[in-house]
Amino acid sequence: MKTKECPSCAMEIDSKASVCPICKFEFPQRKPWIAWTAILLVIIWLLSYIL
Repeated sequence: MKTKECPSCAMEIDSKASVCPICKFEFPQRKPWIAWTAILLVIIWLLSYIL
């Protein structure tokens, strides 16, 4: 089982958990379109730098 550390209480919890069962810290949910937008911007920047 993969785990992650809660930034609030430093307990190791399941990596798929969205809320820490110990301190009730809510992990922010990253939307996939944000990652794709960042990748696209890096590609555009690299192409403009090369050309």
